[in-house]
Amino acid sequence: MNLSLFMLVMIVMICNLISIIFLTPMVPDQEWAQKIFYLHVPLAWSGFLSYFFVMLSGIAYLISRNLKYDRIGHAAAEIGTIFTGLVLLTGPIWATPIWGKPWIWEPRLVTTLVLFVIYAGYFILRNVGIYRQRVALISAIIGIIAFLDIPIIFTSVNFWAAEIQSHPQMEMSKQPSGILSPFLFSLFAFTNLMFTMLFLKMKVLYLEDKEKNYV
Repeated sequence: MNLSLFMLVMIVMICNLISIIFLTPMVPDQEWAQKIFYLHVPLAWSGFLSYFFVMLSGIAYLISRNLKYDRIGHAAAEIGTIFTGLVLLTGPIWATPIWGKPWIWEPRLVTTLVLFVIYAGYFILRNVGIYRQRVALISAIIGIIAFLDIPIIFTSVNFWAAEIQSHPQMEMSKQPSGILSPFLFSLFAFTNLMFTMLFLKMKVLYLEDKEKNYV
């Protein structure tokens, strides 16, 4: 079943990449760089959705002290950090031809980088040798606090002056179907990929805990 699920998700992702490369329209002022948008935004959505599960599982662990919720949070944090790292990678690929340089200290980029750094510390903590229940407790607290940065990322465009806003603001409902349809399919594909990775990682963490007699 695991292999079948993985293969199905990979087929959807391959179809998604084919759609992005060959079927999405070229935007005159951005050309190929614009196609990064079909990866960048779904990656961000999937990463932030993963962090939402980290926050929920953190709350559940603080209430129940059940290590099952720590495993969910750990798995979701790992996937969210991978996706957020890819967001920080694809952003400069788009920015280089559009802004003329790969990075500027723009609010949304900075707040996303802060989130990534917080989770880098989260994983360092998980590997410093603290006993299992204490790691789970501290990780749950960090996951809940870190999630507060995500609303800041989305609303950062309202916190700073308009002249320092460089991130494009696209209203998807106003986009033509040639852009909207493949974008929604990419969102669907990456969301499926995120849930599949979450499911598989949770199984790995369960087996690790079982081997160490935590289950």
